[in-house]
Amino acid sequence: MSESLEIQAGPVAAKAAMPEMKDVQRSSPQDRGEKAELQPKSAPQAEPSKAEPAKPEPAKKPRKRRRLKVAHPERCIGCLSCMFACSRIHTGHASLIDSCIKIQTQGGIEGDFRVVVCRGCENPPCVRACPAGALERRPDGSVRLNKDLCTKCGKCSDACLIGAISMGKEGTPIKCQHCGGCVAFCPHGVLELEEVAA
Repeated sequence: MSESLEIQAGPVAAKAAMPEMKDVQRSSPQDRGEKAELQPKSAPQAEPSKAEPAKPEPAKKPRKRRRLKVAHPERCIGCLSCMFACSRIHTGHASLIDSCIKIQTQGGIEGDFRVVVCRGCENPPCVRACPAGALERRPDGSVRLNKDLCTKCGKCSDACLIGAISMGKEGTPIKCQHCGGCVAFCPHGVLELEEVAA
């Protein structure tokens, strides 16, 4: 009889000793004094960006070209430094014949000097006179010579109203290209290189 009592008392005692599972399962981390793990929250959706107004394009700068200017002709003393500098720059040797810029006298020895350079006419007679199309007036106003097309006929030199085109030693036309190489060699500041609208 005592054995049966012990057997019955065993499960009862074990049940009494065990904590109630319901209470353990229902207890939250806050009830046990523990910190709850934070659940990752979904990132807030970015609002669609508003289209920025289009910025106005910067105004294009007007095209310019360089032009040789006879700024102070009254200062010219006829030293011919510009002519020698021009021929050395373009041909490698000093020669008055092969110079693109010309210094001429007016009224004899005591007269003033005249500086002759290509002016880039609006309707160049030299271009019209060339039968081979070797001379061309470019959009910037300058007149360029294509030596490959030139036949050395000399009609452009005859057509130039101010005598700015001459025939060189090799029989090819020579005219100012407005490079400005002669400006630095003028001792009296007769010549200037300026920028003009193309």
